[in-house]
Amino acid sequence: MTGTTTEGTATRIDTSSVFYVHPSDNPGISLVPTQFDGVGYRSWRRGILRALSVKNKLVFIDGSCVKPVDPSQSRQWQRCDDMVTSWILNSLTKEIADSVEYVNNSSELWKELEDRYDQTNGAKLYQIQKEIDDLTQGTLHITVYYTRLKKLWEELNTLNAKSICTCTCTCGAKDSVHKSEQDR
Repeated sequence: MTGTTTEGTATRIDTSSVFYVHPSDNPGISLVPTQFDGVGYRSWRRGILRALSVKNKLVFIDGSCVKPVDPSQSRQWQRCDDMVTSWILNSLTKEIADSVEYVNNSSELWKELEDRYDQTNGAKLYQIQKEIDDLTQGTLHITVYYTRLKKLWEELNTLNAKSICTCTCTCGAKDSVHKSEQDR
């Protein structure tokens, strides 16, 4: 894709740059079909992460793309960060958006939402585990039964994600615990 400068010389637009904004991108869009209302944070979060990944903008919320010192790049960074912030705010209900409207950037906004809503809830863990334990096929078609069970397993795994060990294990205990959890 090429463009022209004021002098008439051709320039290349790097569509793989995190600073690239597609012509269809605008601050009024919502990244997910349903606004987050305080319930189902992890599902909403997953949708936002996917959408930002597609748009090559994850680096703005994870803090790895810091505001450059160079004024021209700083303006590009600010424009993209404001776009990401707008997208996230549009993906929240008015009440939640109003409570985080004055954050300084998209990374700060993301951290605020994570701190507020990404809490491992013991009662929720228990509820999902109980639903798994109580679920029976009964008159359900096998695919319906499996789909419900799989959804509960994935939700449980998402809630347990923070407790997953990332250490390098040499004794095999980590694999044994993982296998035991899968069998359970």
